[in-house]
Amino acid sequence: MRKKAKYNVAVVGVGVVGIEMLRCLKKFNFPVGELRVMARSAREIDVDGSKYQVQAISPEAFEKIDIALFAGTEGEKGAAVQYAPEAVKRGAIVIDNGADFRMDPDVPLVVPEVNAKKIKKNKGIIANPNCSTIQMVVALAPIRKAVGLKRVIVTTLQASSGAGKAAVDQLKEENKLIAQGDYQNVHVNVPNKAMPQQLAYNVFPHIGGFAENDFTSEEWKLVKETHKILGDEKIKISATTVRVPVRTGHSEAVYFETKKPIEPDALRKVLSESPGIIVIDDPKQALYPMPKDVEGKTETYVGRIRKDPFVKNGFWLWVVADNLLKGAASNAVQIALELVK
Repeated sequence: MRKKAKYNVAVVGVGVVGIEMLRCLKKFNFPVGELRVMARSAREIDVDGSKYQVQAISPEAFEKIDIALFAGTEGEKGAAVQYAPEAVKRGAIVIDNGADFRMDPDVPLVVPEVNAKKIKKNKGIIANPNCSTIQMVVALAPIRKAVGLKRVIVTTLQASSGAGKAAVDQLKEENKLIAQGDYQNVHVNVPNKAMPQQLAYNVFPHIGGFAENDFTSEEWKLVKETHKILGDEKIKISATTVRVPVRTGHSEAVYFETKKPIEPDALRKVLSESPGIIVIDDPKQALYPMPKDVEGKTETYVGRIRKDPFVKNGFWLWVVADNLLKGAASNAVQIALELVK
């Protein structure tokens, strides 16, 4: 990308991720020239007291845009399928948060702390990984670099906001009904359900559609995206993804086996010295990362670092991040910052 003082930026989508993209552009002092906000229909929105005029998306709306941030859609075809080629045709570089281009061999799948060099190899489109993948690879990449990785087993505990605003609203409505004494028919009595099961006072191991070998599409994303980002398909990865009654902030219990031996204190040092990671690991003082504490933060938080007493070179990590920020919006804006360096 040609170096400029200011860059014309488009943000496509004004759901929870699109709103966070607008916030991150401000937070990171991105050198924005003209900012265009697009969605299916024109309207005005208010974000933290700032008014934004939203224009109806069209191919012509991308004229003279340098960088187009697509907020993306998980689990269905996003706007990028139709409009990313149009933006690229007009000279923009697209950073897509949706799932449509992630596994395209011609599209870099990027987490800046891990594989920023891949950004230069873009052909007009750069993909943002799945939210759960991002925080896991931020934690695992420095470990792999230090001592290698053989195997990963992860259980995710994913917040309602990972399924969008409608899922957050469903959780609120369910909590309200339970507070009123309705314990039996909560899911039945909530209109406009966004999730397949009751979430309030409940967890369920079902994110995405069920796919090969009875794993969900979300679980396969963790496998395939991690292989692509780390450039190593030999790592054995298995996942279970679980929806939990949390507003924002995904947590992950990550078990892994290394190729070379390392002690927990050395592992803490590796992680604490790695970009984008904050280590909080003093369990005796009840100090470890929790989603309520990382909401609104752009870093990845790691704790509960411990050795498996029964498996050579086996370890556990607890990894937490804001799924709307590091898991989506701030990772995309970080990619944009790398582009304009």
